Amino acid sequence: MNRYALLHQPESRFAYASKDNGLTVILRAAANDALTVETLYNNKYAFTENRFAVTMKKCADDGIFAYYRADLKLADARFAYIFRITEGDKVYFFSEEGLTSDYDFERAYYTFFQFAFVNPVDVMPVVDWAQEAVFYQIFVDRFARGDTEKDQTYINTRWDGEIDRYSFTGGDLVGVEEKLPYLKDMGINAIYLTPVFLSPTNHKYNVADYLTVDPQFGGNDKLKALIASAHARGIKIIIDTVFNHCDISHARFCDVIEKGYKSEFYDCFIIEGDFPDVEKGNYAYFADCKYMPKWNTNDADTRKYLIDTALAYLDMGFDGLRLDVADEISHEMWRQLRKAVKHKYPQALILGEIWHENEHWLKGDQMDGIMNYKLQKILVDLFGAEPITAKSASDRMNALLMKNTEQANAMALNFLDNHDTPRFLRFAGGNYDKVLCALCAMVMYPGMPCIFYGTELPLDGAGDPDCRKTFDWNFTGRSESYAEAYGQIIALKRQSALCGGRTEISSEGGLLKIVRTKNDEKITAYFNTGGRAKRLLTSGETLFKLNYKTDRISGNGAVVVKNNL
Repeated sequence: MNRYALLHQPESRFAYASKDNGLTVILRAAANDALTVETLYNNKYAFTENRFAVTMKKCADDGIFAYYRADLKLADARFAYIFRITEGDKVYFFSEEGLTSDYDFERAYYTFFQFAFVNPVDVMPVVDWAQEAVFYQIFVDRFARGDTEKDQTYINTRWDGEIDRYSFTGGDLVGVEEKLPYLKDMGINAIYLTPVFLSPTNHKYNVADYLTVDPQFGGNDKLKALIASAHARGIKIIIDTVFNHCDISHARFCDVIEKGYKSEFYDCFIIEGDFPDVEKGNYAYFADCKYMPKWNTNDADTRKYLIDTALAYLDMGFDGLRLDVADEISHEMWRQLRKAVKHKYPQALILGEIWHENEHWLKGDQMDGIMNYKLQKILVDLFGAEPITAKSASDRMNALLMKNTEQANAMALNFLDNHDTPRFLRFAGGNYDKVLCALCAMVMYPGMPCIFYGTELPLDGAGDPDCRKTFDWNFTGRSESYAEAYGQIIALKRQSALCGGRTEISSEGGLLKIVRTKNDEKITAYFNTGGRAKRLLTSGETLFKLNYKTDRISGNGAVVVKNNL
């Protein structure tokens, strides 16, 4: 046994509680070690006298490590536990002392692992509606034009014209409201709306006034009407919030430009010198954009201003917040925001834009979930021009699952593409079947699937601004077979096992296999990214199939079946 591979950490992604006094424990070991692992556990004050034993199940294998899981239950909220590991005819124990060949149970109170007390207020809950959410991301200027009464002189590009970074095509909130029946019929029950507040750009990520809806999009009344219409149809809406930076025309920054260090808002920004100089850029700003000065969230008054803004959005009726550039903002800001938001709106969803390692934000004190760029990259590599193997995809998906708790995984926003990346059709080299396979894998993976507007057509495009083309409401040249398959994939989310069920991911005969189970329902999906057909026999009700016939699944093929346990 590779003792150096063994790892367990109490009160972490390897030991976390649920609201019903349950405790999930995970032990990491070497993937190639043949082990039987048990958890010995009890109330921490009774552990030395007697213990319960449960055999742990291997829940994931990432090719380097295997992960063994047990879900413990006690009437008492105070847990003590160690692991008993059997390899062949040898028995070992793993505790805070590490790996030992025997264990002193009489003095176990010195060395057992413990979850000293399950305090419900510390348990990270899953937002009730997140389990069944199917999101649709809308870039407002490019989705639909509906408001005929607004001033349209700002529009500089035909709806079907070529766009650039400075194009305004006229999409608005009335257009979104008019398309709600279309979204509902598609199976969408949640909308992720990119920023809508006053801004000089088409994307609105440089906000000039956080509480005034841009007249280009219809103003505050049109937003109120959209939210009411969406809620009437059972559709949630979250808003993209930009608290990392603002526009140089924001009133507070303008005050600092005028008054310098004497301004009451000087500490709202990070400035080198007495006055900000827009040409020199002697202040912190987003990326290389001097017109987007960065907020100083180390400052208490600035945090209060932004958190009050977040609460104002939820007061407007939004069901959650997507936090732009979340990893550049202070952790203290997010901790305070979460407390304020969850106190008033416990079911509000808080999502962070984190492209890289994200577990620091997902411990229950900051965000509910993140935008799952890690999963997107796996799907790009699996269904791209030169696909990785099913084994590699399985290993990486399992490693990703083990990065965070089950609650955080359930609230991750999964996507194939968005306003910051090329369209997935471009990654897939124009191959519709690859897009459909990737979409199916995304829906099967734990979390909340999110469709970028136009994927149902599908829209093509390279990076910004090409990925932000207008929606073709004439559906010119749309493939009916693609549209039908797309609808069947979205409908998979109605299955109970895909709404909070357990997940097992593996490779089998060169195929990627994803299994979701919940209660007496089991959903299994197989994917073939190889060039040649592979033999596959399935049983049960077929929910979806692509390039699958009888006992063979061709390249760029998938099949999803349902069985009752």
